[in-house]
Amino acid sequence: MQEKTVKKVVLAYSGGLDTSVIIPWLKENYDNCEIIAVSGDVGQADELEGLEEKAIKSGASKLYVADLTDEFVDDFIIPSIKAGALYEDYLLGTALARPVIAKRLVEIAKAEGADAICHGCTGKGNDQVRFELTIKHFAPDMKVIAPWREWDIKSREEEIAYAEARGVPLKISRETNYSKDKNLWHLSHEGLDLENAGSEPLYEKDGFLEMSVSPLRAPDTPTYLTLDFEAGIPSALDGKAMSAKEIILKLNALGGENGIGLLDIVENRLVGMKCRGVYETPGGEILHFAHKYLETLCLDKMTAHKKQELAITFAQLVYNGQWYTPLREALSAFVEKTQERVTGKVRLKLYKGNIIKAGAWSSYSLYSEEIATFGEDNVFNQADAAGFISLCGLPIKVQAQVDAKNKL
Repeated sequence: MQEKTVKKVVLAYSGGLDTSVIIPWLKENYDNCEIIAVSGDVGQADELEGLEEKAIKSGASKLYVADLTDEFVDDFIIPSIKAGALYEDYLLGTALARPVIAKRLVEIAKAEGADAICHGCTGKGNDQVRFELTIKHFAPDMKVIAPWREWDIKSREEEIAYAEARGVPLKISRETNYSKDKNLWHLSHEGLDLENAGSEPLYEKDGFLEMSVSPLRAPDTPTYLTLDFEAGIPSALDGKAMSAKEIILKLNALGGENGIGLLDIVENRLVGMKCRGVYETPGGEILHFAHKYLETLCLDKMTAHKKQELAITFAQLVYNGQWYTPLREALSAFVEKTQERVTGKVRLKLYKGNIIKAGAWSSYSLYSEEIATFGEDNVFNQADAAGFISLCGLPIKVQAQVDAKNKL
């Protein structure tokens, strides 16, 4: 499709710097095309305020705000918790949100008869891949416009100048120009002083953290909580039944005020470079911790170990934008089987950035105090260990005997 035939573009719109600049840029470079802005609500809360007015003033013909929070939690976050998916300790907050947003972009583009979908991801980042692989899955012939791979703008400072010259309203300044991504699962910070791997994050600076506080500012008394799970899904908090989304939001508050969920990481991006970021994921860290804690009771050894191996692959698929692939679906099927008995309750203590185990119970628990005890028992014959060790050591013994015979 030639540029001149692009009459209507659906834009993934956050109201941030990149997507704010893109609206006038598209009009200037794509023959004054119509721009339909789409904001996927994945729990970014106050970031959605005033978005419609801003989009229209910037040149869009309309704005869709699509509530994706339940789908985001139930179809993406929960399956990843069940899988135990972590990418280099990163809880995949941005990576999990992109496919659900891109899916809705395609749905709106088809309904509107759009010629193209546009996103504001840079050529250095992971998100361009996550958006576009999802678009390829749902609309393989749809044209994708990625301005960062086309325009002459080279930096965020130049973007700000471009926006100021065209009267595009911005909520940031040249001094507070962190690149952020926020949803109900996390908040990421990149850029500015964080680009120096030797700099300490400004956790104690007012306004830097939004979902959490520095552990230094957390209460001096611990917070206890209990979480119930049914087949791997969080179902109640402190004895009160809640949806998974409600639990996450409540845990964000509890975890945030106790300094839980801060991660300063230099991660390996999909495009090959290393990048440093600071993440806030208070509720997510608590849920992952609690779920893993319960699994230590409910999963047998072989299943637990294989699941740990496959969790790495699952996380890589999510990170690399390959949610809609046969392998991810197959891994999810495996994970679902492992979760059939992950039902029970865990108790945790939150204290100044730490999550401390305070008890776990399950009717499916494979842990037997009677078998494991150091005290007297009537169920474990310790003499059995001699034959067990003899058989396990037989290959080692034979190898040693052969080596000795051959003077090796």
